[in-house]
Amino acid sequence: MKSRIQEKYNTEFVPKLVEQFSYKNVNEVPRLDKITLSMGIGKAIENNKRIDAAVKDLAIIAGQKPVVTQAKTSVAGFKLREGVAVGAKVTLRGTRMYEFLDRLISLAIPRIRDFRGFPTRSFDGTGNYSLGLAEQMVFPEINIDEVEFVQGLNITLTIDRSTDEESQVLLGLFGFPFRK
Repeated sequence: MKSRIQEKYNTEFVPKLVEQFSYKNVNEVPRLDKITLSMGIGKAIENNKRIDAAVKDLAIIAGQKPVVTQAKTSVAGFKLREGVAVGAKVTLRGTRMYEFLDRLISLAIPRIRDFRGFPTRSFDGTGNYSLGLAEQMVFPEINIDEVEFVQGLNITLTIDRSTDEESQVLLGLFGFPFRK
């Protein structure tokens, strides 16, 4: 079953993008490939409960179980050893990805305090967009009373077959709020 934002992409956004950028083939149209959510927990070295709390929150937000990431190298200045758990991440594709994007745009972003739009300079040169949220509590699924640690969250939108300009137009059609 397709989500409503996925239906909109197929019926409304693809024809608009074909017309605007004069693509010769529908397969040239940029499309959202995956969304990656990640939390880097630097303080997990001191308190191992932080990893468990981050995994629990990411699972609630994404709707699937995250993977715990480990340090690749040892850094003495940070008291970090190779193989120690330092974060969690989850990759969303398909219907779950579109449902998450819909919740992000319609529910979570309006709950961000003093929000004036996302900067357009956060594209990576190949059409992918990354953004950071200061706290995970902007998602309505998270119960504020049960949150042990306030933690930041990174979101990366990977867009296939596009430049930064094409990706910005696509995300604008989805309703993504960019700074003017």
